[in-house]
This record gives sequence, C-alpha cells and structure tokens, in this order.
Amino acid sequence: MKLSRDFYCRDNVVQIAQELLGKVLCTKFNDTLTSGIITETEAYAGLTDRASHAFGGRRTPRTEIMYAKGGTAYVYFCYGMHHLFNVVTNEKNIPHAVLIRAVKPLKGTETILVRRNQKEMNAKICCGPGTVAQGLGIKTSHTGTDLLGKNIWIEDLKIKIQKQHIIKSPRIGVSYAGADALLPYRFISEI
Repeated sequence: MKLSRDFYCRDNVVQIAQELLGKVLCTKFNDTLTSGIITETEAYAGLTDRASHAFGGRRTPRTEIMYAKGGTAYVYFCYGMHHLFNVVTNEKNIPHAVLIRAVKPLKGTETILVRRNQKEMNAKICCGPGTVAQGLGIKTSHTGTDLLGKNIWIEDLKIKIQKQHIIKSPRIGVSYAGADALLPYRFISEI
C-alpha cells in the first residue's frame, strides 16, 4: 500500500527517517517499474539544523521545494555528478526532509543494472544516495513530484525492522554543520 500524506506530514523528521527503513521506494518511468527496500536514511530538521539546506530559513530556487507539503520529492544535483533523492516531510512551510541513502533492489533489477552500468547484482548496487537515484532513474527534473502520484512513490509492504536491528549514527559529509554534524540522524538496517 502506498504511504499516505499523513505519514509524511508528521512533525518528527527523525522518527519518519527511522520509519522509512523497510519501506519500498518505487519509480515508474516510460512504463518501466523499478523499486528497492529502503535500508539507509538521514533526517534533516530544517530551520534549526545547520546541516539542512533550509537552515536559518534559507530559500533558493533549489531549496524552495523543501517548503512544500510533506510527501513531495526534493531532488538536487551534488558534486556535479549525482542526483540525490529526498522526501519532504512535515506541513507546508516547515522544511524538513529525509535523504534516502540506500535501497536493496526489489523489482526491475535488469533495468537497475543497465542504469548502473553493471553486469550483475551486488550489495553496493544502490548503496549510496547517488546510486539510489541512478538505479531507480530519479533525476533533478523530478524535484517537486508528488509522492502520492504515479511516477515516484513509497509503499508499505509491512516489512518490520526491530529497533535493535537499526544502527544510528551521525550523518555523512556534513562536518560544516558543527555540533549538528554529530546528531544521530542517520539510520541503517540490514535487510
């Protein structure tokens, strides 16, 4: 079942990031379905989080979508080479987001292999936010996509992950955020 708007519009981005583990990120472009079980996420708590693109109320053409209602895709280009897919959460004008850092491919594996320029599946095929977007065909042109629509969505297949099987750690690559870089806002689970 596709996640509802209510799932995304809650106010605790850290809880949402943790609860996205085990959910299934799906894409359908040109009648080609691909999907993967979410195994790693990072939470970004908007205005007060120095690691967030919206820290301090920053609003740019790129980050404006973070102020949309929960359940919207925020996709940005990183290091001139990677598209990174984020889930906007909370109510309109509260710029929280969850970065999807890794998935375990589920459907459309042949297409994922072609997109990733790989010959066979391996544990790292969609391990890293850039490879997630590449494998599932997500690009910056998809920023603003409604996650309740027909192109990108997240399903709940009732995969339960026990809390003791979730690793919490600081986020990656945000050392510029000072003390906020040390917050345990990264969640990892082996599936």
